Amino acid sequence: MTKEVVIGLPELEDEQIMAVVEAGEKAARDYVLSRLPAKKVYDMGICIQAEGSKPLTITVDVELRIASSAKVDPDQLAREAAKKAMEAIEAKLRELSLVR
Repeated sequence: MTKEVVIGLPELEDEQIMAVVEAGEKAARDYVLSRLPAKKVYDMGICIQAEGSKPLTITVDVELRIASSAKVDPDQLAREAAKKAMEAIEAKLRELSLVR
């Protein structure tokens, strides 16, 4: 599913793009760890790619390996974490669009 959001961003500097990526990564990681204790998460991979400038395209991919005793669907949890990351990214981009 593709979601397009038009925010009206200025040209972003590298530091701003890094801040956006970091906000998304933190949101995804925090979400997973709010649902499971860290000892049940064997591996967590969060990949956030930002391409282009107008339009800016951001892709979020979350992969999880969790303990079977966690009783959580890892694919569903990864999708939810990716959604939280996108929400954080969108919020950060909106914040940056106000700072022109």
